[in-house]
Amino acid sequence: MSKALVLISLGLLTILPNCGQSFSARSLPQDSMNTNVALTSSIADLEKAVNQQINQYRASKKLPPLTVDPRISQIARIHSENMASGKVKFSHDGFEGRAKAITVPYQSVAENVAYNFGYSDPVRNAVEGWIKSDGHRKNIESQFNLTGIAIAKNAKGEYYFTQLFVRSR
Repeated sequence: MSKALVLISLGLLTILPNCGQSFSARSLPQDSMNTNVALTSSIADLEKAVNQQINQYRASKKLPPLTVDPRISQIARIHSENMASGKVKFSHDGFEGRAKAITVPYQSVAENVAYNFGYSDPVRNAVEGWIKSDGHRKNIESQFNLTGIAIAKNAKGEYYFTQLFVRSR
């Protein structure tokens, strides 16, 4: 039997200082529409693809695009790398600290994370999983204007995604 194909993702919507709820979703196994994006793309390209796919979805809902802020992406990067290395478990643990680390003055912040293994197009599977999940979709469709996106891949080939959503003041 081939490798297990898994996508687990958690979404969290928080308007600080109140903590929100977390949600989980599982995507469907890969299909023939998936390409070998992961084999031919750098992590930076994959992160850009997340932003493009999220903004395409937002456009379909008549929502403005999210602008990637590198300062927010750096905060997301630390969490993705920590999850990929096993330093922290796959979760939203520490979310409040990540939110407090954002230097952009903001009204609200939310987070989606995903774990993805065995897919030839990990971005597509993560984004589709988020869109199919009520909690993740709520984050994607909310009135945010900035985002930070980071993906980390470990030696086992596992991808860890963190997307922070920010509504600046």
